[in-house]
Amino acid sequence: MDGYAIISVGGKQYRVREGERLLVDRLSTDEGKTFQPDVIFTGGDGEGNLSPRVAVTAKVVGHVRGDKIRIGKRRPKTGYRRQTGFRAALSQIEIQSIGSSSKRSAPAAKETPAEAPTEAQPPRGYADFTVADITEKSKRWKLEQLEAALDFERANANRKGAIAALQSAIAAKQEKEG
Repeated sequence: MDGYAIISVGGKQYRVREGERLLVDRLSTDEGKTFQPDVIFTGGDGEGNLSPRVAVTAKVVGHVRGDKIRIGKRRPKTGYRRQTGFRAALSQIEIQSIGSSSKRSAPAAKETPAEAPTEAQPPRGYADFTVADITEKSKRWKLEQLEAALDFERANANRKGAIAALQSAIAAKQEKEG
């Protein structure tokens, strides 16, 4: 796709294309992880869309510090001089895809339900859940889903609060069943 998208990251808007790298205000996402920023507008090929249903995937390449900015204060005739400095905390991101990969991954998602009975999957959208969401929602999950979510958590995110919540939910399920 030869188009572009306007995304919102950290309260600022950026015009991006696939493969482009840019510096944005520091993100809480870890290095090497991907995220999906808010998409405000998509365009290209003479067409524009103000309410896009397209996902933009971006990868955090690294966290860096900006150039030093020197700030000087001075008052005449009194000898008052002060120097301070500032370096912005920034994240370098790379735009991996604009909409196209989500279309490619959709057929793969349709193939996995056929494999689902053989291997338990964590609940849908688990990767986007916060620890509070996991604690609240894990009470309603099946034992297989809880164990798959625990395996996923240990392999990918390794969040202590989520692991503790999943372990307590598994223990509660096993007591209820056994």
